[in-house]
Amino acid sequence: MANHQATDTTLSLVEKIGKKIPDPIVIFMSLLTFCFLLTAVVGGLTFDTQNPGGGVTTHVIKNMTEAENVRWLFDNALLQNWLAFGNGVLGVILIVMLGVGVAEHSGLLTAVIKKLGTRLPDKLLAPALVFLGIMSSIATDAGYLVLVPLAGLLYAGLGKNPLIGMAAAFAGVSAGFSANLIPATPIDVILGMNAQVFAESQGVPFERANGTALTPATMHYYFIFASTFLLAALGAWVTAKFVAPKLEKMDYVVPEDMHLEDFNISDDEKRGLKASLWGLIGALGIIVALGMGPLAEFTDETGRTVSPLLNNVILLIAMVFIIIGAAFGFASKKFTKLMDVINAMVGQMNTMGYILVLTFFCYNFLGLLSYSGLGTYVTFVGATFLQSLGLQEFPILLIIGFVFTTAVINLFVGGLTSKWMLLGPIFIPMLYAVNPNMTPDLVTAAYRVADSSTNIITPMMSYAGVILAFMRKYKPDLSFGDMILMMLPYSVVFLIAWTTMLIAFFAFGIPLGF
Repeated sequence: MANHQATDTTLSLVEKIGKKIPDPIVIFMSLLTFCFLLTAVVGGLTFDTQNPGGGVTTHVIKNMTEAENVRWLFDNALLQNWLAFGNGVLGVILIVMLGVGVAEHSGLLTAVIKKLGTRLPDKLLAPALVFLGIMSSIATDAGYLVLVPLAGLLYAGLGKNPLIGMAAAFAGVSAGFSANLIPATPIDVILGMNAQVFAESQGVPFERANGTALTPATMHYYFIFASTFLLAALGAWVTAKFVAPKLEKMDYVVPEDMHLEDFNISDDEKRGLKASLWGLIGALGIIVALGMGPLAEFTDETGRTVSPLLNNVILLIAMVFIIIGAAFGFASKKFTKLMDVINAMVGQMNTMGYILVLTFFCYNFLGLLSYSGLGTYVTFVGATFLQSLGLQEFPILLIIGFVFTTAVINLFVGGLTSKWMLLGPIFIPMLYAVNPNMTPDLVTAAYRVADSSTNIITPMMSYAGVILAFMRKYKPDLSFGDMILMMLPYSVVFLIAWTTMLIAFFAFGIPLGF
């Protein structure tokens, strides 16, 4: 009883602290104002940094309150510092979401889950749910809203405690934002494109340690591919070893208005799945034709090899989602006219309003940091401090330290993208300045590991309350503390094993992606 009360007190404290942290948009508005005023105090300050060639570069912080710098802020606020920031990273994100919207709103993801769930033996249910949760990240947050309740329905239909399946699915969905078999998922694009912006805005080469250029959307593909199998296996093991034995002893109820036959796949959905398979084959055929034709690799006038297919992977992925989503939608009768496909895209864009507002203030803040020189100064001070501790000789300790820092911050600040906007501009240049082996792809991968591992045990995760509501259908007296204790084994095991795998990639020189 005492331990239970102590746990509840700790969780309550975390929740109270988290609620006092402002929304990320408010944070960036405040940072923009604060840094603007700060430059009036430190403007004119000079400092020297070493450049990659071994020479010394002298930097001067600009006073942004001066007339010419104020004009720069206004002249660049809409285009250069927002819409065109990072070579149009915002547009890339929106294009990916168009494709995902068609696949999501057509009901394709739900049908795939139903199809697989009804064909699997009991022993494979948990690993399958974790795996499906991981793969659901291609549809952004749909896994939380679709897979988790369906997992409960599946387990209830089999006469098992629904919370077992929901816990496995929840673990997979959260971990899935940093693991997948499909390249260039929306999260890959968002993190990768912004990592490039953070690096290049402060003169950090967007390259691997061996000097080869990084591709933002696929720079982690080998790592997230391997992570998919690691996490699916670990999730299944944790479910069997820790979660299921405990929950099997717990009483649960099945609501009277819940029809377990709802999990059966309908004839319309069967037709939709067949059509989506043909759609996938057709989409892949188009990509092959493009890769052998107008998007074939060539050598330009400077002798550099150019791969248009790889450079346009974002558009191609979006095209695949649109084709298979539309094929499923029309065959399943969810879509009856072209306007339904358009409405699916529009509906997905309606969910992007927050991202638009967030990026406006975030990108303008980053633009000010870069233009004024204040961002370079913060990096210089932080790197100097870490070097004074001698950590430049221990890159593995830097990786572990950054993973731990992010994991702790994640308990109090929700939102993968908003946290990356806060941490990425600081740690990508700072850690590279401490040790050049801390390349942008490595730092970003460390961030992904930490964020995804602790998402399932923080009250600040945006879907935490939703998941609790889903679970309370079967266990009305389930508390938030109970849910976190249920998910804690997944979090601890994922964090330790996943960090170990990242260190192994680094230590053996295995590329994280292509």
